[in-house]
Amino acid sequence: MKETKDNPIFKAHLKPSNLYVGGKARNEIDSGGKKIFKLSSNENLLGSSPKALEAIRAQINNLSEYPDRTDKRLQIALSAFYKHKLQVGQFLTSNSGSEVLDLIIRAFLGEGLEYITTNPMFKPYQMFSDRMAAKQVDVRLLDPAYTLNVEGVLAAINENTRLIFLTSPNNPTGTYIPKAILDNFISRLPAHVVLVLDEVYFHFAEAKDYTTALPYVLAGKNVIGLNSFSKTYGLAGLRLGYAYTTPTLAAYVQRLYKPFQVNTLALEAGIAALSDTEFLNKTVTLVQKERLFVYEHLDRLGMKYWKSQANFILIKPEMDAKHLVALLQKEGIMVRPVAGFGAPGCVRVTVGTREANLAFISALEKTYTC
Repeated sequence: MKETKDNPIFKAHLKPSNLYVGGKARNEIDSGGKKIFKLSSNENLLGSSPKALEAIRAQINNLSEYPDRTDKRLQIALSAFYKHKLQVGQFLTSNSGSEVLDLIIRAFLGEGLEYITTNPMFKPYQMFSDRMAAKQVDVRLLDPAYTLNVEGVLAAINENTRLIFLTSPNNPTGTYIPKAILDNFISRLPAHVVLVLDEVYFHFAEAKDYTTALPYVLAGKNVIGLNSFSKTYGLAGLRLGYAYTTPTLAAYVQRLYKPFQVNTLALEAGIAALSDTEFLNKTVTLVQKERLFVYEHLDRLGMKYWKSQANFILIKPEMDAKHLVALLQKEGIMVRPVAGFGAPGCVRVTVGTREANLAFISALEKTYTC
């Protein structure tokens, strides 16, 4: 049967454009035999948490059995990670931060309801929400520093608004929302609106006025902090994410849980990773040190970029962004064009090891003339 606009068996809001297209895999790149450095997906170039890998190996022969009936053990580990400020029952866990995001969206959005985004942004906020036939209201971050347009977002709220998506540190800009700004913003939100604060990159932030969603959740605000094990813990291929919020909001979203919500390997790896303080500190130290190293060379080359609180840097070359991406790929360097994230003409590069960063700078010198 041919899909047509008026065919009643198809939902008009389920469009092909709502499919997420991730960055290229390493095996899709032809670098002419050069070593490939994947700096396009904000992955951990140190690899995975050793404790997580050990936990996976210990469970590899138990995959014929179902995992835990609930995510309680992971929630206990998360509660301990947050020094028991958050209790079991306040967490949402699933197969990746993106799937947790999807749970939240399915819980709160539907036809006739609205959500607010702030481009440039992580595209799935829009993609997943559009699948629920909700209406997007976009209030772009303010140029040139990509700061939150507080008054613009507040003015866009109406009786149909249910979700607001903010990211700090933001993907793809690397910028963040200072605590004083968030304090003011959240204090002015009406009771029928839930703020989703995506803080996937929070470990890498070092600004003194940076904040996560934690103080607002503890104060009982309608705020959800969204997180992932993909970046800092190096478990992107395993797909495990979580969020935390008030007991009331968490219990509501949990009504969408499937049987055996989290698979065995992800469950055990996540619990182990949360206790891997040594690997966490090593990762954060590397990123914070290497960010400065990359800044130094970008300054030397006269490249426009934005200071970042995440494990990546947004740059804006004078040449066409896609052309630069293609030239760098020939040198074995994978970076990400981010026009699809709402930042046309810009490229996002992951902060890697010193070897990877040197390779990136060297390739940039060969391919880019300011």
